Amino acid sequence: MLKPLAFAASAALAVVPMASQAQASPERHAQALLDALREASGVPGMAAAVWQDGKLRWQGSSGLRDVEQKLPVQADTRFRLASVSKLFAVTAAAQLKAQGKLDADKPVGALLPELEPALAALTPRQLAAHLSGIPHYEGRDSGRGGTHHATARDALGHVKGRALRAAPGASYLYSSWGYSLLAATVEAASGKAYPALLSEQVAPGLDIGADTTATGAGGMSKAYAFSWMGLQQAPAHDFSYSWGGAALAASAPALAEWGGRVLQGRVVDAATRDWMWQPVLDNAGQPVGERDFKMGFGWRLSADAEGRPLAHHAGATLGARSVLLLWPQASTSVSLLSNAMWTSSIERSAELLSAPLRPPAPGLAVQACPLKANRFEGELDGAALQGKASFRRDADGLCRGELSLPAALAKVVNPGPQPAAERLTVIGLQGELARAALVTPIGLADWRARADGSVRVEGLAGRRLTLRLAE
Repeated sequence: MLKPLAFAASAALAVVPMASQAQASPERHAQALLDALREASGVPGMAAAVWQDGKLRWQGSSGLRDVEQKLPVQADTRFRLASVSKLFAVTAAAQLKAQGKLDADKPVGALLPELEPALAALTPRQLAAHLSGIPHYEGRDSGRGGTHHATARDALGHVKGRALRAAPGASYLYSSWGYSLLAATVEAASGKAYPALLSEQVAPGLDIGADTTATGAGGMSKAYAFSWMGLQQAPAHDFSYSWGGAALAASAPALAEWGGRVLQGRVVDAATRDWMWQPVLDNAGQPVGERDFKMGFGWRLSADAEGRPLAHHAGATLGARSVLLLWPQASTSVSLLSNAMWTSSIERSAELLSAPLRPPAPGLAVQACPLKANRFEGELDGAALQGKASFRRDADGLCRGELSLPAALAKVVNPGPQPAAERLTVIGLQGELARAALVTPIGLADWRARADGSVRVEGLAGRRLTLRLAE
């Protein structure tokens, strides 16, 4: 029979004292989490950064930007942003709105007379909130990355002639083609080519611009893809068919700094920024969105594990997985970038990765590093599971653990395309193991001790996991 370990100091919840934190600095703690995440995911290279209270607090690099040449990721390494690019298109549109040059609810045909009537009748707000009815990528788009377009308006040929899948304003339908049209609208309203508008007005002085993976210019990481043959360089792909939706690249520090500027009201004024962060309503007057977020003007709006508001966007494309998280009430911006597309809960991963640099979670049960633990038992969605466990304190004082991987849990954390894990890592975040990150191939999950001595793991692909460690 398993002998349970007594982790909770009492039956009541208690705030974990800061003195019980690991000896590692918050920055080194975040780096340890980044390294563990990169290793578990099998992704060649990752970078992350945290901007806080007016300055860049931390930036971390892990792995390789060029596997073949064994070149490491560096602070200035640029990665594809994928759909995080959409935040720049909507912020450019918001700038123009504030200047009186763009009406978010006026049909875009007034600025783009070459459009057919169905597209001309759409509005910037509908495009930004994925309410336009324009479809996402279709079978006809298989060769879309073979041509370079110098401007967003040059790429409109990809959008023209598409039949709407829903009536404008009726329902949420994610579409990067809608952002191709939005970027062209921004060009027409500003009188500037989209790349120039970005560098001059939206992100001036920051290492943010066109994806140059094909040439390697500007410190770009190579792009990689997982396949049955293992890790390979991703095929060449030019994303300029959607300047507004997927065509940008950035370093992690530059992206976090840009998020900080948005928080400070330096990209758009505070009133316009807050307007972007208001939920958009459909024709029936209901907020638009999916999963756990509502859609603002292009920004996804949700809350972190403590219920604090978040504004964010993530991206996934050939050779990239990316995210930018903003905590408006905490003046914090977090970026996480990688050079391969992998199945992940990247928003939760960025939240936990930055946890050592943010205020501690309140009201946690006390749990010391369980050095005597050698087994675990628990339930996954109510079904029993068990396995082996071991824990130690590393040279920095961090509580680290390893868990064997029962078959039922392996099916959750090993969906591919990244390599499958044989075990899972645990790294303490707060109060040794009162809060921790469960490191899996699909990202970091939130491990929290409970007063009865058990552990609840949240953010694991929507599954309910409860564990009890024992000796």
